[in-house]
Amino acid sequence: MDTIKQLLETRLGRVHARQRLGIEADHGHRVFGQGLNFFHPENWYSGHALIRFLIQLVGMYERGQCNARNLQVKKNLIHLPHLPKAFHDFKILHLTDLHVDMDDRNLNALIQTVADLQYDICVLTGDYRARTFGAIEGAIDGMQRLVTMLKQPIYGVLGNHDSIRMLPALESMGVIMLMNEMTVLEKEGTQIFLAGVDDPHYFRVDNLEKATRDIPADAVSLLLSHTPEIYRQAAHADFDVMFCGHTHGGQICLPGGIPLTLDSKCPRYVGAGKWHYQQMQGYTSVGAGTSIVNVRFNCPPEVTIHHLLQA
Repeated sequence: MDTIKQLLETRLGRVHARQRLGIEADHGHRVFGQGLNFFHPENWYSGHALIRFLIQLVGMYERGQCNARNLQVKKNLIHLPHLPKAFHDFKILHLTDLHVDMDDRNLNALIQTVADLQYDICVLTGDYRARTFGAIEGAIDGMQRLVTMLKQPIYGVLGNHDSIRMLPALESMGVIMLMNEMTVLEKEGTQIFLAGVDDPHYFRVDNLEKATRDIPADAVSLLLSHTPEIYRQAAHADFDVMFCGHTHGGQICLPGGIPLTLDSKCPRYVGAGKWHYQQMQGYTSVGAGTSIVNVRFNCPPEVTIHHLLQA
């Protein structure tokens, strides 16, 4: 058994580690089948070249790349009636779909954007790597550059682009990875609970039952998930808030921000920005990076600061 497999089995347990490693080995770049969607455009690499060619053909490629570096800092207010007083105006920096090895200029723009932001914790909701298989070193190097500019504590989950083999390196940087796990956030003797699940979209190794096992029924609970596609399950698991990404808001949108596709099996109203389902509030960030082709149209990249407020 190689060292990384031993580390992962110790960290995650034998079943979770072998599931994730096995799916990566068997289906790591499958275009059709596997996961919640039948078609996975992020794995169709010849299609990426075609899309890039068409954008270049109409003379919009350079503009799309500039758009991809025009990061917006969004503010999202979350009112919670049972939020402990000590957590009023608790600020959460939310970064997702970073794809840090896609284009070094994008990463530099992200680092500059987050350097002076004020927040209490940072959460990362996956997709650190540009490709969906192969080498991880570029993504690890890029994440190291970014993490050194972020304030601790930092919590994260993995996405469908991420290899489980990235986990030890991310944790060695100080990112607290929540792999179907939860952690307690404490302030002035009061608590709220933060849980995270492994990728539900492609690898389908999320386990909400395990993640919620030790969360008290009356406590404020927040969920990190790469994708919004498990929003129903999360709401019925009594989470108050769900933070996610994956959709890129469409990335290439029609005027007015109308996405051509969200690459997710969920209704469009949960595909970008703030939304509600049952008693749960949610936020789907359009992400800070790009996937498939390094351009954005009518959908600027974002980093988000969520403010928890007493209702």
